Amino acid sequence: MKTTYMAKPGEVQRKWYVVDAEGKTLGRLAAKVASILRGKHKPTYTPHVDTGDHVIIINADKVVLTGKKASQKMVYTHSQYPGGLKAKPYGRLLEENPEKALRRTIWGMLPKNRLGRQMVKKLHIYSGSEHPHAAQQPEVLPLSDVK
Repeated sequence: MKTTYMAKPGEVQRKWYVVDAEGKTLGRLAAKVASILRGKHKPTYTPHVDTGDHVIIINADKVVLTGKKASQKMVYTHSQYPGGLKAKPYGRLLEENPEKALRRTIWGMLPKNRLGRQMVKKLHIYSGSEHPHAAQQPEVLPLSDVK
């Protein structure tokens, strides 16, 4: 009788990847990164265990939105007080704080539980082309399929 392999948290091998976001579409990039953070690219993927890898995103300020999303897609926040709903165009959020916009998009593609919060901690986003993670010897992730 064959049994399905289930990864254990102690035996997960983690790698580090660098992703250059320059000229990439926001949603397509976020979907690929969320898949890597989750570990779906590995044959040892287990839904209830964090099998994902660390991802470093550089040049987050150079990510693009297609169509009219920069002006029509809105980001909503609420202060939890009556009348406290605030709306901001996504393009303005990308100008003011590109790291927050990218993190928010990727977080929307991860599970909303303890496991998802653990996964999003392995995401490191930087606006410029420099990052302080050289000691981890990250691999450059080729995203030729992401436009």
